Amino acid sequence: MPRAPRRHTHPMNTKMIAAAALALLCSIALSETAETTVRSPVYTEDGQLTLPEDYREWVYLSSGFDMAYSPMAMGHHMFDNVFVEPGAYKAFLATGTWPDKTMLVLEVRGAMDKGSINKNGNYQSTDIMGREVHVKDSVHLQGWAFFGFDTGKTAKMTPRTAACYSCHAAHAAVDNTFVQFYPTLLPIAAAKGTFSAAYKTESGVESGVKN
Repeated sequence: MPRAPRRHTHPMNTKMIAAAALALLCSIALSETAETTVRSPVYTEDGQLTLPEDYREWVYLSSGFDMAYSPMAMGHHMFDNVFVEPGAYKAFLATGTWPDKTMLVLEVRGAMDKGSINKNGNYQSTDIMGREVHVKDSVHLQGWAFFGFDTGKTAKMTPRTAACYSCHAAHAAVDNTFVQFYPTLLPIAAAKGTFSAAYKTESGVESGVKN
C-alpha cells in the first residue's frame, strides 16, 4: 500500500510565524518603554516651570488634612492632595526611589463642612487655594527644587533659602520627599531599603519601631 505523501510546512508559513513573533516582542518592548518613560518638566526661556495642567490624571498618592510642619494657627481647614507623574511612579515601584525628571504636585483645597446632605466631617472645596510642584532635575536644577503656583501657568523656582528645602533635607523619608505620608509607597521604600539616614533615626525604624 503506498504511503501518503509527507506534509511539509511551507517556508512562507515559517517566515510569517517568525515575523509575527518578532512584531509581538517589539510591541511588548515598546509598550514597556512607554510605560516607564518619565515625562520631562517644561521650562520657559527664563527658567520658569510650566504647570503640568493634566496632573489630576497622574497617580494619586495621598491627601492630608490640616497638615503643617511647624506650629501655626490657620483659622481654616484645608486638604493637601499629592499626585506624581506616572513614569516616575512606576520607577519608584521598581527601585524604591525617584528617577531624574520626577515631578510631584501638591494641590491645596479648602475644607467644607456644610453642603448638600453632609451632616458631619469635611469635604473638599472646588476652589484651589494653591499648587506646588516638587521637581528633581539634575541638569536644570542641580537636584530637587520647588515651584509655587497661585493662579498663573508658570512659576519661578522657590529660593533655596526657603525653609522647605532644609525641612525636606532633614526629615524626608526617601530622596528628599515625604514618602512617610504616602501609604502605598512607604512599604515599598521599606522593602527596598531606601529610607534616608535621617528618617531612620527620627522614626526609629532601625530599632524596629513602627511609626
